[in-house]
Amino acid sequence: MDSRTCLIVDDSRIIRKVARRILEDLSFDVAEAADGAEALDHCLAAMPQVVLLDWQMPVMDGLTFLRRLRDLPGGRAPKVVFCSVETRAERIAEALSAGADEYVMKPFDGEILLAKLAEVGVVQSPS
Repeated sequence: MDSRTCLIVDDSRIIRKVARRILEDLSFDVAEAADGAEALDHCLAAMPQVVLLDWQMPVMDGLTFLRRLRDLPGGRAPKVVFCSVETRAERIAEALSAGADEYVMKPFDGEILLAKLAEVGVVQSPS
């Protein structure tokens, strides 16, 4: 099986660490970025299959990153899962219309993340 790649984009080192552990348990090769600008550079160098994306970040926020990602050559391919404390329906709708595939509330755990990744079709859903 080909290795699966995920880019975790979050300005919180703790969140990146937690997400990395979950994703590595699911056999993903994981890369990290602390903000949208860093993430965009990464995607230009190597497009990941999945992006786990925070909303509020310095330098470039998640929504700006997402719109730029979707404009890149091949930038429509990655499945993007927004991870945020944002709970307002209109903000979530904005993320989805900007090109996010799924949305997960923080704090999340392995079970929630696995379910979302299964929904977007990048992992087998737990039977």
